[in-house]
Amino acid sequence: MEAQSKVTKYVRYSVAGTAALGILDGDNIRELRGDLFANPQPTGRTLKLSAVKLLPPVIPGKVIAVGLNYKTHLGERPAAAYPGLFAKMPTSIIAHLDDIVLPADAKNTHYEGEMVLVIGKTAHNVSKEDAKSYVFGVSAGNDVSERDWQRADLQWFRAKASDTFGPLGPSIVTGLNYDNLLLQTRLNGEVVQSQRTEDLIFNVSEIVSYISRYVTLNPGDVIYTGTPGTTKQMKAGDVVEIELEGVGVLRNKVTQPVVIP
Repeated sequence: MEAQSKVTKYVRYSVAGTAALGILDGDNIRELRGDLFANPQPTGRTLKLSAVKLLPPVIPGKVIAVGLNYKTHLGERPAAAYPGLFAKMPTSIIAHLDDIVLPADAKNTHYEGEMVLVIGKTAHNVSKEDAKSYVFGVSAGNDVSERDWQRADLQWFRAKASDTFGPLGPSIVTGLNYDNLLLQTRLNGEVVQSQRTEDLIFNVSEIVSYISRYVTLNPGDVIYTGTPGTTKQMKAGDVVEIELEGVGVLRNKVTQPVVIP
């Protein structure tokens, strides 16, 4: 499937305490009314990006993630025969410039820069050939992961789904070729991950089709598609940036509460 003809950036934002939806055009936001997935209409109002607070670009009902989906992240492990899935909590989702707050007992928490799919219409048992038509657009995400908890716990509930462990944004973009975008992660300005999404073991169509066999996907659900390369520990005071070609930069500072003896 070739890239669609028109690229559009959608954002959610807060102004004067009210959440709104708009199209990002350079440094300006053209406000929309209605449902993002049901042909929202312009209100005629335009705001400066600098005058608003960006919110997570979507409020997902489900947050699904694919593990070990780049060969560079596998190490010595063989590639799986099908996508390895896990769930994050909707309460893990935070916006561009929100803080990643590490739980007080988190000792080994890593970034994972990822392309995130945003579902645009209900998908149940869809074919690989049709799967892309159910993807509304893509965003940048950080699948924050506490490695010690991944190894120690029965499931990855704490390790992947804790509050603030799902940065997402700054926008949702339609019209890109999702199968060939540059994904980069920077830790305090240093590039620590860099790979194109064409290197995914399971591509967009395969991921959406596979998940829809078992779980009905609804508009607004998001899928974190996997992280490339190796990852490093984040510490309080660090700044993590995830940049996805055509989408923009998702930037979050890492904090950790002070433990009072």
